[in-house]
Amino acid sequence: MSVNDLMRSRTLKWLNTGGNNGDVVLLSRIRLARNLRQIPFPNRADYNALAQVELQLDKTIPQIVEGLGQPFDRLDMEHISALQRQVLIEKQLISSNLVKNPQHRIAYISDDRRITIMANEEDHIRIQCTLAGFDLDHAWRLASDIDDCIENQVNLAFDEKMGYLTSCPTNLGTGMRASVVLHLPGLVYSRNMDSIVNLSPQLGLAVRSLFGTKENPSCIYRISNQLTLGLSEEELIENLKSTVNEIVAHERAARKALLYYMKDDVEDRIWRAYGTLRYARSLSEGELFGLLAKVRLGLDLKIIDEVSPECYGELLVGGRTSYLRNFAENENLSANEVDRLRAAHVRETLTRHRIGREE
Repeated sequence: MSVNDLMRSRTLKWLNTGGNNGDVVLLSRIRLARNLRQIPFPNRADYNALAQVELQLDKTIPQIVEGLGQPFDRLDMEHISALQRQVLIEKQLISSNLVKNPQHRIAYISDDRRITIMANEEDHIRIQCTLAGFDLDHAWRLASDIDDCIENQVNLAFDEKMGYLTSCPTNLGTGMRASVVLHLPGLVYSRNMDSIVNLSPQLGLAVRSLFGTKENPSCIYRISNQLTLGLSEEELIENLKSTVNEIVAHERAARKALLYYMKDDVEDRIWRAYGTLRYARSLSEGELFGLLAKVRLGLDLKIIDEVSPECYGELLVGGRTSYLRNFAENENLSANEVDRLRAAHVRETLTRHRIGREE
């Protein structure tokens, strides 16, 4: 896939609705931080050292490609535009740390977009595996296989007592961040989300709201492990899975309660949101996230049956500001122009995904 196709595509496989517990869990992700022995961490390394890391990672990729049976696109952050870099961040294909200084920063992105291997981010090597729905075990196996392949070819910084050495002390040990992204409108609208956020640190977890604002909540939350030292990867994953299972159960109970006690109000909010998306001529990014939260709830509860659920992922990707400026090939679009283009993209996407429409 060309860089242009990658930037313009609105489809990410791990944002489809067919994953395990996909009505609540949008995606599962495993990230591994690794560093090479006897080379300073990226924040202390000179350009020669960074170039050496880049070269070492380049040498490992052919074996990874052979093992996975799919090609990777190699993106040099220095050779793509700042706007294109921001699109990749919006799509969560790379991290914001990778582009703070783009020289000798590389991202290898798999053809199915589920895997990204970054060179010279906060650590020398970052492995990221993302799958649809609640599938941490599969994501961990995939990341572990890639990690083994790299470790067979390069000498990683590892201490028998402390585990993998990382630039940030919070990643010391396993070097692993496991995370799950959830859509939690039931808990948000019933005002029960704060109790989960407040309880999570006691469980060694972090909960962070994504995308939305207080006025326009997206109802999307990322839950990840805070601890990486003293526990195995499997123990960290099991702890996260246990907590997520409880949250999923609470979310489904909250949705049932909303339908039981506030059915007319909930349906009215959902259809008003859908109608706004269908006919609006101008939409801010915040408005889009707030309306999408209600429409996604309507799709999950089978209240909205006019469009296929796959539209949600496309709207979430294609409604972002940098994506739209890049799509229009004009990074200088004004805020008003972007809002009009966003509304047009939303209308086109909903029309294309309309069930039973005439071709």
